[in-house]
Amino acid sequence: MTGGPPLGQDGPVVDAVVFDLDGVIVDSEPVWEEVRRAYVAAHGGSWQPDTQRRLMGMSTGEWARYLSGELGVRRSAEQVADEVVREMARRYTEHVPLIDSADEVVRRLAARWPLGLASSSPTRLIAAALDATGLTGAFGATLSTEETERGKPAPDVYLTVARRLGVDPTRCAAVEDSSNGVRSAAAAGMKVVAVPHGSYPLDPDAAGLAVVTLGSIGELTPELVEGLG
Repeated sequence: MTGGPPLGQDGPVVDAVVFDLDGVIVDSEPVWEEVRRAYVAAHGGSWQPDTQRRLMGMSTGEWARYLSGELGVRRSAEQVADEVVREMARRYTEHVPLIDSADEVVRRLAARWPLGLASSSPTRLIAAALDATGLTGAFGATLSTEETERGKPAPDVYLTVARRLGVDPTRCAAVEDSSNGVRSAAAAGMKVVAVPHGSYPLDPDAAGLAVVTLGSIGELTPELVEGLG
């Protein structure tokens, strides 16, 4: 565990915990990359060295326009979104890659705090992932960035989830893995716990926004959340 600012010791300051989905609960970022890389190659586009980093956190509409426009895919943004999400849904019917102990961590925290989910995945993939992992009932509010005006790193999805939970965003902890996700939660005023994916390390500026950085989701305990300052 590493971290930026020191943890607080002045009593409870967290009223709710908001999780990201991809890279935090399910190890889906490599699946997204594989599916979108193959799609770009199959439709005349050109994958760039920074493409995956840029895509992480984008809403469905944003990444579909990016693939159709900047990467040169010969399909409309609407077709890109529909066809890529359809392939992801097919993959999920075969296997949802749950991150080790993530479901246990979610249930443990759900026993202490209201939980929210703020994800860049489309709504139907969120539902499929939570159903497959048995976590649907753990969350009081779930939201996809396809339902917000802007995707991550804008704070829209986190602010809306906090509002739906009926809590002040500055009294929420957010659990994120990506640079854009960390930026989004921090911009909403939340206390960010970063759990970066080994294949996608945080950018330095994003790492500096996290209150604490963990090596794995299993390190996220109720005691750690209680101490966030």
